[in-house]
Amino acid sequence: MAMTDGPEAAAEPGPAEPAAPAWQAPSEVEQQLYDAKVRGDWSAYFDVLARTELFIADSRAAADAHPGTVRFQPYWDRRTGTPCLAAFTTGMLPAPVADPVFWSGSLDWYARNWEPHDPPWLAINPGSPCEAYFPTSPEHRALWQRHAAAAASAEEEPIRLRALHVGGPLHGPVAHGLACGALLFVKNGQPWNAMAHHGRGYYPEKKQLADFWGVTDRASWQQAQERLTAADMVSEVWEFALAVRRSLALDFAGAVSVDHWRGVAERVLRHNASKGAEVKLTPEGVTKTEPPSEAEIASQVAGVQRLIGRIARYEARFRADGVLPEGKFVRSTEAWDYGRASGMARWGLGARYCDLQEAEQAVLRAGRASRNAYRSWEDFSAGFILGRCLQFDEEEFGHWYADMVTAHRILTTDPASPWRNIPWE
Repeated sequence: MAMTDGPEAAAEPGPAEPAAPAWQAPSEVEQQLYDAKVRGDWSAYFDVLARTELFIADSRAAADAHPGTVRFQPYWDRRTGTPCLAAFTTGMLPAPVADPVFWSGSLDWYARNWEPHDPPWLAINPGSPCEAYFPTSPEHRALWQRHAAAAASAEEEPIRLRALHVGGPLHGPVAHGLACGALLFVKNGQPWNAMAHHGRGYYPEKKQLADFWGVTDRASWQQAQERLTAADMVSEVWEFALAVRRSLALDFAGAVSVDHWRGVAERVLRHNASKGAEVKLTPEGVTKTEPPSEAEIASQVAGVQRLIGRIARYEARFRADGVLPEGKFVRSTEAWDYGRASGMARWGLGARYCDLQEAEQAVLRAGRASRNAYRSWEDFSAGFILGRCLQFDEEEFGHWYADMVTAHRILTTDPASPWRNIPWE
C-alpha cells in the first residue's frame, strides 16, 4: 500500500494479506482488532492497541544477561521488503518454552522508545487474520501516542473478566484448577484461563516472584508451590480459631455467638497448655518441651480472642457486601493458599522455573485440594478473601478488600465467568 504525506497517512496500515473469511479469535482483543481491520477503521485498531500490552521476543540468554533491558530483534519481511519488529497481543503468544522469552510494553512505550536505527515497520500479530503493519516514522509514532493518551484518559476498569477462547481451557479439571486462581487474575485484568502464562513478560514475572515471594530459582519456586498446595502458608492461629467455631457449629447445629466462640477457644488453649511437658524425637535427639507459662497462655488467649473479633467483623462486612449469605460463616482460610498455588504454577511458568506440563499438574493439584476443602465457589471465595484480608488489610477495608469484592462480584454474576460455567464438584 502506498503511503501519502500528512497526518491522515499515519492511520493507514502497510501491506497485509487478505483477512481470512472465518476465524475464531483467541480473545476479545484479537476480535476487536480483526473487526476494526475488516471495517478499515484504523483509528479503532489503534485504540485497541493502546489498551493492551504488546509482546516482543528475545533470547533468554540476552534477557538473563541484561535484566530489565529490552532489545528489538527484527526479522526480514517479504511484504515490506524491510526489517520489521513483530509484536503480539496476549492471545497470539505461543506457549512458553525455555527459549525465547517475551517482553511486554504499551503502545505509548514503543512510541517513546523507538530510535532512528530501529526497524522502519511494526508488525502486529503477523501471520494472523488480525495482522497489520505500520510505519514507524516520528509522525506515525506521534499518532500512537495520541491514541495512548486517549486510552489513558478513558480510565478503563482494570479489574475485569478476561478469557482465552482459543488456547485456554474453558471446561474440565484444568479449567477448574485455573478458576481457583481467578480472583487474582480478574483483579489483575489477565485471562483467567491462560495455562500457557506469560503474564507481563519474562523479566516482570521473575521480578514479582523475587520481590513478593523470595522465589529466585527453580528450587525456591518448587518449595513455594509445595507449601501453597499443602496450605502450609496460612496461619495456624487463623485455622485454629475457625476450627473451634466449625466444631461448635456442628455440635449445636446453628450459629455460634462470638462470646461463646471466644470462651471455648480459651478453654481449648488452656487445656492444651495443661498437658505438661512434651517429649519429642527430633533429628538432634530426644528433646523435652516445657509447658508455657501463665503469662504466655494469657497472651495466646488474648491474641486469639482479638483474632476472633476481627474475623467476626470481616464476616459482617462480607454479608453486607454479598460475599457471604446471611447466617453463613467462613469455614477455613486454606483457599488463600490454594488460590495462590494455582497462580504460582503460572507465575513459575512465566519465569521459566518450570515447563508447561509441570505447571498444569500443579494447577490440577490446587483444584483437587480446593474441592476437598470447600463446598462451592462462593464458599471457596469467602475463605480466600478472608485469608487475604487477615494477612494484608488490617481492618482498613482498603484496596486489599475492595479489589477482591469487585472480583468476587464479577465471578459470581458474569454469565461468562468460570464460576458460572464450571461445576464445583
